[in-house]
Amino acid sequence: MSELNGADIVVRTLADEGVEHVFGYPGGAVLYIYDAIFKQDRFQHILVRHEQAAVHAADAYSRSSQKVGVALVTSGPGVTNAVTGIATAYLDSIPMVIISGQVSTQAIGEDAFQECDAIGITRPCVKHNFLVRDVRDLADTIRKAFFIATTGRPGPVLIDIPKDITTATCKYTPKRGEVKMRSYAPVTKGHQGQIKKAVQILNSAERPLIYVGGGVVLGNAENELNELVKLSGAPCTTTLMGLGAYPGTADQYIGMPGMHGTYEANMTMQNCDVLIAVGARFDDRVIGNTRHFSQNPRKIIHIDIDPSVISKRVKVDVPIVGCVKDVLVEFNELYAQSRQESQNQPSLNDWWKQINVWRGKNSLAYAKSDELIKPQFVVESLWEVTGGNAFVTSDVGQHQMWAAQYYKFNKPRRWINSGGLGTMGVGLPYAMGVQMANPGQDVAVITGEGSIQMNIQELSTCKQYRLSPKVLCLNNRYLGMVRQWQQIDYGSRYSESYVDALPDFVKLVESYGHVGLEIDKPADVVPAIREAFTTHKDRLVFLNFITDQTENVFPMVKAGRGLTEMLLGPDDL
Repeated sequence: MSELNGADIVVRTLADEGVEHVFGYPGGAVLYIYDAIFKQDRFQHILVRHEQAAVHAADAYSRSSQKVGVALVTSGPGVTNAVTGIATAYLDSIPMVIISGQVSTQAIGEDAFQECDAIGITRPCVKHNFLVRDVRDLADTIRKAFFIATTGRPGPVLIDIPKDITTATCKYTPKRGEVKMRSYAPVTKGHQGQIKKAVQILNSAERPLIYVGGGVVLGNAENELNELVKLSGAPCTTTLMGLGAYPGTADQYIGMPGMHGTYEANMTMQNCDVLIAVGARFDDRVIGNTRHFSQNPRKIIHIDIDPSVISKRVKVDVPIVGCVKDVLVEFNELYAQSRQESQNQPSLNDWWKQINVWRGKNSLAYAKSDELIKPQFVVESLWEVTGGNAFVTSDVGQHQMWAAQYYKFNKPRRWINSGGLGTMGVGLPYAMGVQMANPGQDVAVITGEGSIQMNIQELSTCKQYRLSPKVLCLNNRYLGMVRQWQQIDYGSRYSESYVDALPDFVKLVESYGHVGLEIDKPADVVPAIREAFTTHKDRLVFLNFITDQTENVFPMVKAGRGLTEMLLGPDDL
């Protein structure tokens, strides 16, 4: 055991936890920690230009890998700037550790310079938080934070460290064995009786559906899910957060459900007789009006690590609490065995005939144009040029939905977006985190001219660390989703949704030292994307696509309506 000060303990404990990158921004309360970072070489610090971007980047670092994202911010405005990023990660269950500086312990509560109640402010949007008041507790607190963040339902954990704790000294004891907390023991193994009951119900299903959420991605259960879909022969639908958990080009995949889901996914969801929800939470954007959703009788099996989400919005028949990967392993074994023993499995032929009739609607069709760039065409072109293998981050709005609809994700952790909180401005810092976690991989940002300006200063970070994402800006000169709602629900009264003071994005990007391209003809879309990923492979390229201002996202289920009450196109308005 060696004597270390608190700052050195922070750095050494992070390194011992396997941390390779920390995203942050310095300030007075964390300068001792930054001094300790300067003196070590076990992990790299990434200097962002805003604390919100630090947390977003750490968030995407975690989403796109199986690592824990780490962010470091100072006290006061440092931690308040980070709150949006923390809440974004919390709503999407992303394992992260955020370290915030705090004024010295004797000054807490005295309205000291750059003081705020970090614990109180973040309590509603973290899985847990800690205020360290004794340097002897510091190393164990950090280890507990990593343990809490990554076990059970994942989530962000904040550690608030007063400045005097970073200068105090104590003996440092290396980690010994696994972290154990008497008051925290999440269930991981599903109840065998419930699993058997679920298998029996699935065996009797004539119209089954497997409904997949982000829990399958976070739980690394894509192989087990694929086996279940293959064994059952059932259709599979994945939520916005579950895209890539099951291949988007597979025959049994029927698209995304919900507000902007496919016609076939929504009709199948509404008319199935057995619904297996795996790592999903029946979000309002997925099932629409709960009363309408419950009109049709069906048996619901719900598998999730978090018992609090089961029967929260929709009453289920068979709840199974546990790690989705472990539950699916056991489920598949019992299911395969039961199919071998039973000769009376219901045929799904009629069910698939009906689904294919719904597929015939071709609900993602859109009007092509030789004059105006259609945003859907840009996303389809990106998929073609990258072979569907890129990491795609998005901001929030119409472009997010088009990305989800038209980029067919065949692998998990390739689609990085803010699903639960719907945070604008995440796209570029997300791309930074993805590229730090996955060097050498193609990374694309799908954004709009509104969202990109919320964290556009991170172009400077990309320059400093030679990051080279390709930014595809679908520029329609509107806050597109707001405009769409105003057209449909507010009599086309476009209140404050038109953007008429935009920068010259090409010049702005070039001023940061990157490559800027402006594209206003459909014929130039594919060549421009190909140029970005080949000629300028090692440079950040900003492609400003001047798109059709009138294009809307369809299908659409209006807020408060049922899943089957879809608007399929302009003719339905």
